Amino acid sequence: MREDELDVAGLQRRLAEFAAARNWQPYHTPKNLAVALSVEASELVEIFQWLTPEQSARVMESEESAHRVRDEVADVLAYLLQFCEVLGIDALAALSDKIDRNELRFPTE
Repeated sequence: MREDELDVAGLQRRLAEFAAARNWQPYHTPKNLAVALSVEASELVEIFQWLTPEQSARVMESEESAHRVRDEVADVLAYLLQFCEVLGIDALAALSDKIDRNELRFPTE
């Protein structure tokens, strides 16, 4: 993995190239990507569904469960980045703006 691929733009470029090579662009509509994102987030939730809080805090201690969590996190992030790319959303700017609004909504005492 190259250093320049570990930024949002680089990852979005790789995802776009991957989809283009397979002619998947017609399926990468905002609706389809939002649905896929929801499905992948649900698969992440499924890992934790019946765990106690204590078990969930230790989920990364087992290589098998850690691998599953990392894969689902990757799937969620991949679909989120593709969704942002299709709609022209700067994910980092959107997050920064949301934090700014939350700091105003929920001031410290």
